[in-house]
Amino acid sequence: MRPARPGGDLGGRSGPENDIETHSISGPDRLIGRRVVLGMLGLGAAGVVWGSKLAEAFNRVLAPVQARDGTGLTSLLPAAGRFRIYSVVGFLPHRTAEEYRLKVTGLVDQPLELSLADLQAMAPTRLVRDFQCVTGWRVPQVPWKGALLSDVLDTAGVKPEGRAVSFKSFDRSYTESLTLEQARLPDVVVAYELEDKPVTGAHGGPVRLYVAPMYGYKSCKWLEEIEVTAAVVDGYWEERGYDTDAWIGRSNGRHDDPVG
Repeated sequence: MRPARPGGDLGGRSGPENDIETHSISGPDRLIGRRVVLGMLGLGAAGVVWGSKLAEAFNRVLAPVQARDGTGLTSLLPAAGRFRIYSVVGFLPHRTAEEYRLKVTGLVDQPLELSLADLQAMAPTRLVRDFQCVTGWRVPQVPWKGALLSDVLDTAGVKPEGRAVSFKSFDRSYTESLTLEQARLPDVVVAYELEDKPVTGAHGGPVRLYVAPMYGYKSCKWLEEIEVTAAVVDGYWEERGYDTDAWIGRSNGRHDDPVG
């Protein structure tokens, strides 16, 4: 049986532990009922349907709730332009562009610590591709810009025994992985722009991974570390039963057309 509710990365809901039928908000016995949650979800969905202005207004109302909510419930709400925003930790972690650093570690010749400016100095790659969630929703024709993951790996130098790449988020919970061959595909980028603007914190910025040919849960948000490993290390959702190779239309029991 296919597991319930993948996500945490623009790629699905925040997991079975965030069942809206029974969920409670942290605090002195404050329960949030199913009807209230569905109403909130409806408002968020309106932001997806009607565009970014309503979504931004919804975000302003939601932000204080997200700041207090450690349950992950508010991470179910679609409230950022055309996208639905998810977090497995129940809040949106934050790093400024100035303080951001990306570590490249593991089986490399030269460990790296790259600033946002360092990444922007690499040869840029711009992609315009659909973003596909394993739960079925899709955002068509999304512009992304960043450094090819292969260029980042080449800068560090991969040792002969390196066969895979593991990714860690600065939310301190989310992880993902790719084989080295997958990581070197020409449409896998360490992205710092989304829709021709800097990647916002809600979307996983200042820097996130974007794996174009795979479902969204592979595109690790709030990217903090790239580790070259000897074998594939299961990520957050793979540990919960999702496919390691998340090719769009060919995994997780779905048969989605990746275009349209």
